Amino acid sequence: MQDRLRRLPKVQTLLETELAGRLIQTYGRDDVVGAIRLKLQDARDAILSNESDADPEVFKQSMFDDISQSLGNARASSLRRAINATGIIIHTNLGRARLAPEAIEAMTDVAADYSTLEMELETGKRGSRHSHVEALICQLTGAEAALVVNNCAAAILTCLTALGAGKPIIASRGEMVEIGGSFRMPDVIAQSGAQLREVGTTNKTHLRDYSDAICDDTALLLKSHTSNYQVIGFTSAPSRQELSALARETNTHLIEDLGSGVLVDLSPYGLPDEPVVRDVLAAGIDVVTFSGDKLLGGPQAGIIAGRRDLIDRIKKHPITRAVRIDKLSLAALRATLELYRAPNNPIQRVPVLQTLATPVEILSARAAKLFDLISSEQGLEAEIIPSVARAGAGSLPQQDLPSVAVSLNSNHHSPDALASLLRRAETPVFGRISKDRLLLDMRAVRDDEITKIANAIVAISV
Repeated sequence: MQDRLRRLPKVQTLLETELAGRLIQTYGRDDVVGAIRLKLQDARDAILSNESDADPEVFKQSMFDDISQSLGNARASSLRRAINATGIIIHTNLGRARLAPEAIEAMTDVAADYSTLEMELETGKRGSRHSHVEALICQLTGAEAALVVNNCAAAILTCLTALGAGKPIIASRGEMVEIGGSFRMPDVIAQSGAQLREVGTTNKTHLRDYSDAICDDTALLLKSHTSNYQVIGFTSAPSRQELSALARETNTHLIEDLGSGVLVDLSPYGLPDEPVVRDVLAAGIDVVTFSGDKLLGGPQAGIIAGRRDLIDRIKKHPITRAVRIDKLSLAALRATLELYRAPNNPIQRVPVLQTLATPVEILSARAAKLFDLISSEQGLEAEIIPSVARAGAGSLPQQDLPSVAVSLNSNHHSPDALASLLRRAETPVFGRISKDRLLLDMRAVRDDEITKIANAIVAISV
């Protein structure tokens, strides 16, 4: 044992080798020294515990390969592109909306150079970043005014803080939603400084419940679109028009958080349940908030639109500065919104909407191409099956989207192990496990990704 310990090479001796020199050029001296010391300590521990009887010379030959791989893995970005074969289109964990080429180009232009982010060209004086998208949002929604913050949670927090801090706001108990990451509407209201007064019950809230709760200092009536769940059966709730009339009669304001808002009617594509922002505002809502990175198909952003006097109050509140949108997201949002203007057809131009509206026949062709590329692999059973996809990210929770998937079963790997190996491919591939098989759903997969998926599967089978 002592002889094997003495024969382990010294750190300095290893650093003087040609292999170490190459690693130092790539990763720097400090990282290489640290990696060598860890490897030597692992070797000492193995020898002392009699877990290894390998010759130190053999260890020395393989050590640099291990160090090169470990340093390379450590330097590799953990945030990189992936292939979404889960069947969930707006997958929060996979980055939500896939941006349009126009949005990516707009971000690149703004990132590469200085920009007119907060500069008025005519006067040369400081301007507002909201001006780049406000008129466009108003045109698309019918709002009098608008502003954008960094996400939808910030949008509703900003509205409640600016318009309701220190005062009661009234909301239906059946709309006190919780979304991903334990984000709860009652907690947001508490953080805003407003005083929550819940009315009604989980399944039924009447107009009189709101009316009875309103007092002299009530600031807001808050409506939350239950985009990530549904209560069905013995239910009822006042319409937007009824709540709007009550707000006017009692000198209060009506806000609705849509969560995922849409700018076009999706019912022709079998998706009838998501309210269009223009229709919501036309029904009498004073201020509406919605996401930029869900069904709208843009970058992460929270959009606030509605009455000019209320939007002006929100713009002037200090919290608006704390949650303002950055220049890259702003550029991508504007480019995305432009795709909704005539003569563009957003269903054909916005990737999220394209994916929602893709005919099943095209999905079947993708599945057939993947099947043909992998069907000859030994030890792998592949089958094309009908599937059900979802919009995701709390959008259209009860809407099943017909889809097609390639079902995989391996003689060598469990479904969990197979999924894990695909996630570790050069371009990670994410599927879902159902009935003890790994499904690769084609709904959110692009045509140019089929070969990459096949290559990842073949690499596992070899």
